[in-house]
Amino acid sequence: MSETEAKTKREKFLAEMQKVAAEASKKTPEELVLNYKGVLYPNTICSIETFQALESLEAREDDLIIVTYPKCGTNWVIQIFHEILFSMQNKEVTINQAMIEFGKPEKVEYLKGQPSPRVFSTHMFYDHLPKSFFEKKVKILLMLRNPKDTAASYYHFFNTNPVLPSFETWELFFKAYMEGKVCFGSYFDYTLDWNKHVDEENIMVATFEGLKEDFKSELQKISDFFGLSLTDEQISLVESKTNFKTMKENSSNTHGKLGNVFFRKGEIGDWKNHFNEEQSKELDAKFEEKLAGTKLGEKINYNKYCKF
Repeated sequence: MSETEAKTKREKFLAEMQKVAAEASKKTPEELVLNYKGVLYPNTICSIETFQALESLEAREDDLIIVTYPKCGTNWVIQIFHEILFSMQNKEVTINQAMIEFGKPEKVEYLKGQPSPRVFSTHMFYDHLPKSFFEKKVKILLMLRNPKDTAASYYHFFNTNPVLPSFETWELFFKAYMEGKVCFGSYFDYTLDWNKHVDEENIMVATFEGLKEDFKSELQKISDFFGLSLTDEQISLVESKTNFKTMKENSSNTHGKLGNVFFRKGEIGDWKNHFNEEQSKELDAKFEEKLAGTKLGEKINYNKYCKF
């Protein structure tokens, strides 16, 4: 893809985002969500018809998939992959910025025609993804983030993203988050669903905190897993282009007027500015009940990142 084609594609994407935001602003909170297989989704950008159409999406063995619960580093990792592939091919590459579950049903035909390697991203549960991804053993990067920082970030995302219903107070959001009554479902159920498959050879787990604290080492692991051989020089270049400060400064180009919605702080420990002691203990108990002792629970390193 030429630089001109990439620019045109980006402008079209930003225009579509603005159109969706305008449409969402006319809806009531109830109209902004839909229920599919027991999970809430944003109604303005998701549809039952699209989920059904995705079932016919044929995976390719060289596809790459980024899997995240919302606010666990989705846009960060998408940009990392863009820069990795750009540095390897020295040309603009096509990466689907929107989740595969976003958009109209006809997008599936569009995705079928995209050149390889296709890079997909999704917030969907393991059991809700197109079966062909698993039949072809497509390599999957599962990104995790500790549940308290995820909650704090998601609260602000709900209140600044026009396609999501807003919450008047942190307390109301926290209750909905703990009950799984937020878009894309329960953080805990989502993580448990993926935990069942964590030992499958085509799945790699990385964490938001790991990338923040040792970017080069984690990027090398990701590169090796996907068979993307990067030199030390290329890794340094990718790091310089995908640190949070650079991405936030460039967010108006990549995400238009919603740039500040997608890139707010990108910090570890911001949850301490939101949780009171009672809420912290409530989430501690929930983690102990649901995820303590699981492999993904260990990856999250709860005691390090989620204790006052």
